[in-house]
Amino acid sequence: MAERKRLTKKTLTKSFHHWYYGHLTCFSQEHMQTFGYLTSMLPIVEELYTDKEEQKKAMQTYTAFFNTEPQLGTLVVGITAGLEEARANGDGVDDETINGMRAGLMGPIAGIGDSLVVGTLIPVLLGIALGLSTGGSPVGAIFYIIVWNLLAYFGMRFAYFKGYELGDKAVEFLVGPKGQAIRRAIGIVGGMVIGGVAATWVSVKTSFQLKNSSGKAFLVLQDQLDAVYPGLLTALFIVFCWWLMAKKNISPNKVMLLLVVIAFVGVLLGFFNPGLKY
Repeated sequence: MAERKRLTKKTLTKSFHHWYYGHLTCFSQEHMQTFGYLTSMLPIVEELYTDKEEQKKAMQTYTAFFNTEPQLGTLVVGITAGLEEARANGDGVDDETINGMRAGLMGPIAGIGDSLVVGTLIPVLLGIALGLSTGGSPVGAIFYIIVWNLLAYFGMRFAYFKGYELGDKAVEFLVGPKGQAIRRAIGIVGGMVIGGVAATWVSVKTSFQLKNSSGKAFLVLQDQLDAVYPGLLTALFIVFCWWLMAKKNISPNKVMLLLVVIAFVGVLLGFFNPGLKY
């Protein structure tokens, strides 16, 4: 009986590093993360197969379109390494099995990863960094760069090897009821974090006033708004930006440009005061 092929930790680590550094290699709207996936699977295929034709056939499997949240998506790469090892040992795994797994996990992983990483972790780190940057201190930027890179590297490494260890067992968990519950829970937490960060660091106020004939203000709009709903303008601007990006599919750059235009026009009309300190 032939000895089973086993991937060495050195090869798995090399595969992970290829994904960590190259998951956006040759990124385009047509291929997204496909080429990054190919580079990560190359060490795996080279160790499992000695015949060049077998290597080419195995790599052909990973030319299919792939795109997900890159940090948590490392789990998929690890699972694939385990499935490729099983295929090399004749365990009944074929191209359809591997690509079906990849296609089935892209969406759920993206949903969980975007809510957990982009919607929760990054805003929390940025909130802390902004607090440390008070007065122009570089400590905030240094904190964010170091902490984010450490969390990203070791978190992705853990996900890769956990995916390799679990194999196809992870698929049922991620796409089943438990995975759906996790996505909903993380989405709620992410929304709370975004709201908290926005309320803390975003401040929109108006300088609009109505004055009598003697020049004394008898209506200060900001004071009236604060009496009814403190932070109302801030909330309206945040919801407006969310609506533009989520419902109208307008890019963040265009939204920021629109906000500049609104601020400029608002200053000209006297609704905003450029010298007002918030």
